[in-house]
Amino acid sequence: MSLLTLRNLSVRFGSPSATPVVEGMDLTLDAGEILGIVGESGSGKSVTMMALMGLIDSPGIVTADAMQFAEHDMLNLPARARRQIIGKDIAMIFQDPMTSLNPSYTVGYQLIEVLKQHQGLKGAAARQRAIELLELVEIPGAAQRLDAYPHQLSGGMSQRVVIAMAIACEPRLLIADEPTTALDVTIQAQIMQLLLRLQQERNMALIMITHDLAVVAEMAQRVCVMYAGQAVEVGSVPEIFQHPVHPYTEALLKAIPEHSLGAERLSTLPGIVPGRYDRPRGCLLTPRCPYRQERCQDSRPLLQAHTTGAVRCHFPLTEAPA
Repeated sequence: MSLLTLRNLSVRFGSPSATPVVEGMDLTLDAGEILGIVGESGSGKSVTMMALMGLIDSPGIVTADAMQFAEHDMLNLPARARRQIIGKDIAMIFQDPMTSLNPSYTVGYQLIEVLKQHQGLKGAAARQRAIELLELVEIPGAAQRLDAYPHQLSGGMSQRVVIAMAIACEPRLLIADEPTTALDVTIQAQIMQLLLRLQQERNMALIMITHDLAVVAEMAQRVCVMYAGQAVEVGSVPEIFQHPVHPYTEALLKAIPEHSLGAERLSTLPGIVPGRYDRPRGCLLTPRCPYRQERCQDSRPLLQAHTTGAVRCHFPLTEAPA
């Protein structure tokens, strides 16, 4: 049994008839597995995970045929029961560490609050555990850092604190939403290695949301490619990098600078992602797809099993006409 199952997940803002920002999302994740989610900004990567975390507030509307975590039905779980799971069994690292921490409280207060809420630790025991967590994420002078405020920490140090808070209760699933966005290159590499080490030591399932395909190729076991709120291809690494079967996946890989060495220009995908009011009737990639056919304009494809995993395309590249 999968640790996480999402089936036909959709997220709308406004009314039930509004255009979905996430549509028909199907996803599974096994215990201890690393899954990469990639796609352009606005493709619905973060919103999908926020729906799982229960962080979509009104006027947001979340629907699904299934949203299962372990033995829990996350869609119909009472708020009190959900709060016992979120932060403990499922934890999330958000994009910007500087806005993830409350500037009014010390690092120690915020870290101890997690331990108090989910593990019942108080006093000296909670403080000692907080120090151990900061040491685990390789923060020097951990005991002194507990009394620091977020503005006294660098971006990289703040991100390590956020990671310490996320792993404090040894979650079964850790979601990392572009955890290195605001950091310089050398710190990015350190944070990614830290996450990988923690995942391996604790056998956590890890969902890595990122724009960096090189990170996915190095860390993940499977990849979910999203476009305009839909999962368009799901496959294993390295197969999906060697033999993409969806035109959008192929375009993403061709846009990597290393693939354009010697060329006058980088490979690009013409056009823009469809907005809320200009979505095509058929496949959402149709206006930009070099392989489009008449059926693509009239019929919207479903995510279906393929020899490489799953693909949302009427004519996967392995079957595309010459």
